[in-house]
This record gives sequence, C-alpha cells and structure tokens, in this order.
Amino acid sequence: MQTDPKPRTLYVVGTPIGNLEDMTFRAVRILQTVDIIAAEDTRHTGKLLQHFEIKTPQVSYHEHNRTSRIPELLQYLANDKAIALVSDAGMPGISDPGYELIEACIEAGISVVPIPGASAAITALSAAGLPTDRFVFEGFLPAKSQQRREHLEFLQTESRTLIIYESPHRLQDTLQDLAEILGSDRQIVLGRELTKLYEEFWRGTIAEAIAHYNQRQPQGEYTLVVAGVPPSQPQLTEEELKAELKQLISQGISRSQASRQLAKVTSLSRRQLYQLALSLVVTPDS
Repeated sequence: MQTDPKPRTLYVVGTPIGNLEDMTFRAVRILQTVDIIAAEDTRHTGKLLQHFEIKTPQVSYHEHNRTSRIPELLQYLANDKAIALVSDAGMPGISDPGYELIEACIEAGISVVPIPGASAAITALSAAGLPTDRFVFEGFLPAKSQQRREHLEFLQTESRTLIIYESPHRLQDTLQDLAEILGSDRQIVLGRELTKLYEEFWRGTIAEAIAHYNQRQPQGEYTLVVAGVPPSQPQLTEEELKAELKQLISQGISRSQASRQLAKVTSLSRRQLYQLALSLVVTPDS
C-alpha cells in the first residue's frame, strides 16, 4: 500500500546504520515526496540522499539548535506541510534529540508516523546469542566515571539482557567499570561496525574483554550486549548482605575474604561487598 505523504505529518524515518542496502523502499519514497527533511547532520544525510537520487531540501535539526528549530518546524507542519525526520544512522529519537521534536508534535496535535528501519541495538541483540525475550536498552552511559559507576549500580541486579552504546575512546574504562560493578565473569558481546565491511562480534566474559582490548586498540562504534543476573543468583537486600558478611567475619576470616566468598554467590563484585564490610561493627559475640 502506497500513499503520498499527508499534510501536517511528521515522518520518523529509519536510515541505514552502515550498509546502504538496508534502506527500505518506503523510506526512499517518503524522503522523495515530503516537503522537507529535518536531518541531524545535513552533510551526512546529503550523501545518503545523493546515493538514492533524492532532491528534497534539508534543514538541520540537532542537539545544539533544537530549542530554536522546534517552533520553526511546528509552524511549517501547521501550514499543511509534511516533514521527514532522520538521524545520522538508525531510528530517530533513539539516543539523539529527535524525541523532543516528536513529543512537541504530539502535544500540538500533529500526526507522527514511524517509517521503521535499522537499529544498532536490535541488530546487535539479534546476533549476540544472549537471551532476547527480555532486554533493557541503556543507550550511552554517562561520560564521567563517577556518574557512570553510579548508574551501573542501579543495574547490578537487573536480570534482563542489557544493551549499551559506547564510543571507542571510552570502551576500556566502561569495561573496567562493568567488571567491578556487575562482575568480571558476566558474559558480554561487543558488536563493532555493524552492517559495515569490517563488522565484528566479540564474545566472552567482561574480564576476557578487558584483556582483549588491552592488546587491541578499540576502533569504530560499539554496541555492548551484557547478560543479566542469572536467575540462580540470590538478589539480597543490603541488610541481608550485611548479615551474611557479619556471620562470615565472626567465624574468623578477614573482611576481604568474606567479601570474596560472598561475591561468588551474588551478583555483586568483591569491591562493593568489601566497602559494605568496612561499614560493619563486628564484635566477638556477633
């Protein structure tokens, strides 16, 4: 079923994440026939339009001009025009400012129509070999180490498969934080340069991934797929953890040994448990 773009409609158009053959016929037709294309980077999208011989004019819409651009685009749509929203790659609104324009259109009573296409998150998940029935998309983690670690602490007991985007220059730091907070033996799959000529999937534990990338400089954009907490691992409350640590320490072993022993049967790292152990007051009668 083919229909011309409708007036007063924002089309959210998925574009290839690497391989141009992943562009859909519908996406090409919509980009050819809307009144204007709102692009995250007009130079980048210009190459895509040139490849498919699309002559539709572009206007930039990105993180740095969204405040001023949204009212302009809403006015354009109110004048019975149709706009296609595209990002540099994949589905607009996923880890980019597109969702704010979409939200504004919905609030203004303007139709929003998705034109589905490639997504790095789903592409990586589909080939990772980890559970796909339940998953959580986290996008890019905070760039600053402390904020990133605090965010990961919320995911310690997450049983669903985790999907994370990461840049090459932060990959090693993120892997180190994942090891210390989620556990170094957690399974991970790293998808690199998805759908492109040098597409690669690396599979193993987080500890093995750290060792691998200590020997190899990360290159390209990465999608990390991390296994959730195994159902067999108990998810104890902080008070229960303290009680377990206190009991172990009262048996005569050190706080470090107690932390290491408890880490083997929980989803928490030895470091986290050791910090918790340091807060305990243990008496001979405990």
